[in-house]
Amino acid sequence: MKTYLLISAFIITATINGQQVFNKTLKLMGSRFDITVVAENETIGNNYIDVAINEISRIEKLISSWDAKSQTSEINRNAGIKPVVVDNELFQFIQRCLKISKLTDGAFDISYASMDKIWHFDGSMTAMPSEDEIKKSVEKVGYQNIILNEENSSVFLKLKGMKIGFGAIGKGYAADKAKALLIEKGVSAGIINASGDLNTWGTQPNGKDWMVAIVNPLNKEKVFSWMPVKNSSVVTSGNYEKYVKFNNILYTHIIDPRTGYPATGILSVSIFTKTAELADALATSIFVMGKETGLNFINQLKGVECIIVDENNNIITSNNIQLNPLKND
Repeated sequence: MKTYLLISAFIITATINGQQVFNKTLKLMGSRFDITVVAENETIGNNYIDVAINEISRIEKLISSWDAKSQTSEINRNAGIKPVVVDNELFQFIQRCLKISKLTDGAFDISYASMDKIWHFDGSMTAMPSEDEIKKSVEKVGYQNIILNEENSSVFLKLKGMKIGFGAIGKGYAADKAKALLIEKGVSAGIINASGDLNTWGTQPNGKDWMVAIVNPLNKEKVFSWMPVKNSSVVTSGNYEKYVKFNNILYTHIIDPRTGYPATGILSVSIFTKTAELADALATSIFVMGKETGLNFINQLKGVECIIVDENNNIITSNNIQLNPLKND
């Protein structure tokens, strides 16, 4: 599970060339969604927003591990028992998740849902779990034990008690799908912001790019940078609220699925790339990898950039990012 930093979009609301920005904020997938579209009038704008809401709700029913009727829950119920045939959409989504797991050497892993909850970030912990407890907590975690069969679109979890969950990628996927559907319906521009998983397309009515400001992780009222986001995605994941501290080491609530130990050394990660799905997964992965390994990894990926804020509030960027001071005009 991740805590998302607020990403603010600077939006021109005036009507220009017969186009205006319309926005709605609501709770979907258990999180805040801000849906913004450019349209000719309020009726058309609200209809487009409803299209996005319905698509996000459809995705939730497909991938939710909390909904007992979902195909994801069916996969989990049959862990160690038998493969489950699923819709091609879900099969391909899981297939892409496994590719990201291989790419990140397991730093991203949808089978993290199998992890025993031995770390608590609600103030109740007074001592670290033992090494044995930590090792045991990840015994059923491992993307290598997710077996896919392309011939019949089936998914099999090899170990009994194993589970998959999409908390580190699902909202990004939903944002991508909502954007794609709105483009298909003829919406010229907009933003889908899924609690910090932000996807944009087109431009504001005045022809300028959408601008996003990333807040300082230690002070949500202050912005340290703004960035233009043109037909692409930005996901910011932060760890400044949920953590425990033992022996002067701050352990954050994003846990390495390979070791069972929480990530250390990073307060926030912002990923810029084409899809919110990929950005969502990589934001989690960089926390797990750490700033040096994570930055080196991002610099090897084409079309992906990142901003890391470390535990000392230092700002570190990948090779091709130019930070600009926030403009107030």
